[in-house]
Amino acid sequence: MKKNTTAKSNQRAHVNAGRKRLRQMAAEQRLTIGLDLGDLYSRYCIMGEAGEIVSEGQLPTSKAGLDSLFAKMPSSRVALEVGTHSPWVSRHIAGLGHEVIVANPHKVKLISQSVRKNDRIDAQTLARLARADPQLLFPIRHRGEQAQADLAVIRARAELVETRTSLINCARGMAKPMGERLKKCDAEQVKESLADGLSEALQKVLRPLLKSVEAISQQIAVYDRQIEEISKRYAEIQLLKPVYGVGPVIALAFVLTLEDAQRFGHSRDVGPFLGLQPRQRESGKSQPELGISKAGDGLLRSLLVQGAHCILRKGAPESDLRDWGLEHLGRGGKNAKRRTVVAVARKLAVLLHVLWANGEVYDPLYNRKAAEAMKAKAEAKARGKAVA
Repeated sequence: MKKNTTAKSNQRAHVNAGRKRLRQMAAEQRLTIGLDLGDLYSRYCIMGEAGEIVSEGQLPTSKAGLDSLFAKMPSSRVALEVGTHSPWVSRHIAGLGHEVIVANPHKVKLISQSVRKNDRIDAQTLARLARADPQLLFPIRHRGEQAQADLAVIRARAELVETRTSLINCARGMAKPMGERLKKCDAEQVKESLADGLSEALQKVLRPLLKSVEAISQQIAVYDRQIEEISKRYAEIQLLKPVYGVGPVIALAFVLTLEDAQRFGHSRDVGPFLGLQPRQRESGKSQPELGISKAGDGLLRSLLVQGAHCILRKGAPESDLRDWGLEHLGRGGKNAKRRTVVAVARKLAVLLHVLWANGEVYDPLYNRKAAEAMKAKAEAKARGKAVA
């Protein structure tokens, strides 16, 4: 027992001496730290200015575990990959006075596609890339804690909507092979009573499904009320909601995902940020037509596509965006509709950012009116010359 106590004391002394040496080195030079996050434990690699490995080890993925390494260390550069824990970890480490770089793993193939991949090597690679040039990590910016909490409500609602759609499709799919059909109605109107009139055998199967759908619809309504309350805290949403096809959910998701309208130098940069820009793989004269990159937030991209469908559907009010979409839709082609919907979604994202960034009031026919005004001006000028 005495030997174990002595061994533990020696181990603690060794750890304390190592951390003291790290603090001294950090005070003398700026260190770079690669942090490979794990669910329970995270691996770190501390690198000096000359690229030498100063220390390696692991710590618990918790606030106390992070504090044990970063709390008393002078300001250093810390690189980590985006993941489940990266939002709160990056905020916590930044709050301790460190420069935090969150790497995009989809762009850093040196890590994601390495033939030698483990937590220790990943931490070393993060440290080396961050030390050489942070831009090699294609850094991303996590949203704030409040925005993340508010956006979680929209994400939870989206999961329920997807689950409800799956259950409804399942119920309809079970009825058809038995020669029966469920009545057509909107998803919000699907209830257990929809099974009335079906055969007894089919009712036994479908009533539990339809009852679950009804319960999910009630919970979605609860989320809708929460979203309405959250929207009151974001005045800029009122600038976006007048756009047809953009309701509280899309408007709030757009504002919370981008968080800062001024983070983009040009509104057209929003499209690529949300993965709505076609991928490029040009080589010489070869310019293949590729799909969109699907980078960025998948939920917002999906919501914008839903908004684009609303803008293009029959009976939607006239607007510049609708006119542009219908014009391209009429050009035909194998995938014309799909490409047009994505293009309208991209233009919708740009439009929403312009309204938000400039504080403009939405005019659905702004471009048409401007073109008509220019045409009238040109015609008046031509008549004046003819009279002269």
